[in-house]
Amino acid sequence: MNHPDFEALSNRWPNLASARLGARVVEVTDEFFAPAERMLADSEPVFIPGKYDDHGKWMDGWESRRRRGPGHDWAVVALAVPGAVAALEIDTRHFTGNYPLAAEVEFCRVDSDTELSTAAWQTLTPLTSLQGDHCHRIEIDTPQVCSHLRLHIHPDGGIARFRVYGTPSVDWAQWQGQTNIELSAAQTGGRILAFSDAHFGRPDPLLYPGRGRDMGDGWETRRRREPGFDWCVIALGHPGTIHRLEVDTAHYKGNYPAQASVEAACLPGVTDPALLRTSSMFWQPLLPASPVGPDSIHIFEKELTRRGPFTHVRLNIHPDGGISRFRVFGEPVQL
Repeated sequence: MNHPDFEALSNRWPNLASARLGARVVEVTDEFFAPAERMLADSEPVFIPGKYDDHGKWMDGWESRRRRGPGHDWAVVALAVPGAVAALEIDTRHFTGNYPLAAEVEFCRVDSDTELSTAAWQTLTPLTSLQGDHCHRIEIDTPQVCSHLRLHIHPDGGIARFRVYGTPSVDWAQWQGQTNIELSAAQTGGRILAFSDAHFGRPDPLLYPGRGRDMGDGWETRRRREPGFDWCVIALGHPGTIHRLEVDTAHYKGNYPAQASVEAACLPGVTDPALLRTSSMFWQPLLPASPVGPDSIHIFEKELTRRGPFTHVRLNIHPDGGISRFRVFGEPVQL
């Protein structure tokens, strides 16, 4: 189950430190017990009793060795895309006798990793006390545009997840007049705000780059035993007129939906899941219920009944099943 703060933050901003979006660790002082890359995983941290490797107890996160001298450990993270960071999560779940006492975060803005040695690092969050087995939420009073963050842990220990929420720095004006821009991409601010069911997999991967790696890399609902259908609401990264939709059922062969349909609305700034859950029932039809097949990319252009502009779309799958990716292409517009 997701931490409630995670749900609240991910409704407002994408996670710029998502490994699936391209974030990576570029430098780390020590990762003897567990690699720092692990703290950027999109999955929730787990604890597996009895699982050990050559270095000791396997932990789902970054864990440095016990420090026997002065100093502390740190790791530099390159964000998936530069962005204005508004909130952080420093998560120590499952680290109970081996969590750091405190953490602080610095930021910089550079064009490449090679410039880090001369970068002017600034404080994003001051030294903050940490608890074990706890998800710490830190909001930034004045969002700062960053390309890299340096997470300091004092003096050593383990971090399960490090998430960085903010608005991607995207020059939408450069695409004005173009009708093939992916408005829904997570890298440019697209995000899932509400959904009916996610029994076998959350809908977040719908907006990830590339095709799904396997059947676990997508949105899959339970088998529906009553009338109706499943759905999810998506906030576009930028308002736009919509010219093409893509529904990809990669790897879903015996569990793909029979049909897909889409509605849309223009609701600037609306992110409240409860409001969207209700209002989306009355949005404008964009794509009527259309057949989809197994393990294929389905492209819809001529079938679209209107263009917008829109800020939100609702993808419906009839009656249930799995979708790997969903993409909304169009022209960014200013409202």
